[in-house]
Amino acid sequence: MHRIPFFSYPALFTAQEREFQAVFSDVGRRGAFIKQQDLYDFEKSLAAFLGVSHALGVGNATDGLEVALLAAGIRPNDEVILSSHTMLATAVAVHFAGATPVPVECGPDHLIDPAAAEAAVTSRTRAIMPTQLNGRTCEMDALGRIAAKHSLLIVEDAAQALGSRYKGRCAGSFGVAAAISFYPAKVLGCLGDGGAVVTDDANVYARAFELCNFGRNMAGEVVRWGFNSRLDNMHAAMLLFQLKQYDRVMCRRRQLASLYTESLKDVAEVVLPPAPDADPDHFDIYQNYEIEAKRRDALKEHLQKCGIGTLIQWGGQAIHHLKALGFTQNLPYTDRLFTRMLMLPMNMSLDDGDVHYVSDSIRSFFGHKL
Repeated sequence: MHRIPFFSYPALFTAQEREFQAVFSDVGRRGAFIKQQDLYDFEKSLAAFLGVSHALGVGNATDGLEVALLAAGIRPNDEVILSSHTMLATAVAVHFAGATPVPVECGPDHLIDPAAAEAAVTSRTRAIMPTQLNGRTCEMDALGRIAAKHSLLIVEDAAQALGSRYKGRCAGSFGVAAAISFYPAKVLGCLGDGGAVVTDDANVYARAFELCNFGRNMAGEVVRWGFNSRLDNMHAAMLLFQLKQYDRVMCRRRQLASLYTESLKDVAEVVLPPAPDADPDHFDIYQNYEIEAKRRDALKEHLQKCGIGTLIQWGGQAIHHLKALGFTQNLPYTDRLFTRMLMLPMNMSLDDGDVHYVSDSIRSFFGHKL
């Protein structure tokens, strides 16, 4: 049987094993493990790639989101609006920054619905945190107008969207600050946890630096309470190596998405993500390939029997479903989406034949000709 895991973690390493070993040997022989030149070079290269002024490597993207919020000026009892279709980490960061996460509906693109975001604004609302989900950037013009109208900050959860663009601007460059993830399964991933905070604001960068460095400023003076969150130098060196070939990786993922589009476009029972170049405003990098499907659970079981790994994002629970955390929102559109959504394999270990096999297996389930 043809077997296609949802994500092959060993392949992340073995596909570039010789190159990674060279990086590890170089860093190890220099003893360059914490806050060394590789990290500073990566931060500079990442900022240049995104078109922002500052990037700060941190221990993970959840830390990055909390740091971005605190550095942007989020205060206790503020409210932060976010999409309910996001990882728990988004809401966790808001909570531990002292604010209240307010989940709202997503739209047909699976991203935050600007109209729902505006409807949730109250006198306590301080920020909107759009999740740039699945490698696609939200409708940032609409969110920007809402933020300006109500004097709100935008802090982006760009964990899944490094290189995604909206009207030529990169995800992570729209708000006062943003966080990016380098978790192994991300398009740019390391061999463990890692993340970054990015910003164009020098004051926000300085506060973020202090927060992640036990409250020490760049002169080494303790000026505030802080904690310890830093991107390990070994990870930074590996990420810097990969960033140099990132354009090729994005191109390949868009090719895979095009293959899925061509193979499944006539299957009425399935709703596909927007195809590459379907909308000139959006440049998607396809961190995930999230479809909607009738009889989703039965389809998932069928694909499993075919040796194909799939995933329902967030374990099938949106943020507002987490009643133990006190959420009471009623979000019917998101509820329905969570009965239909399914992520197909989308990663650099796939070849064209793998995509055709997945597509043919979906077609056969719904009774379409192969």
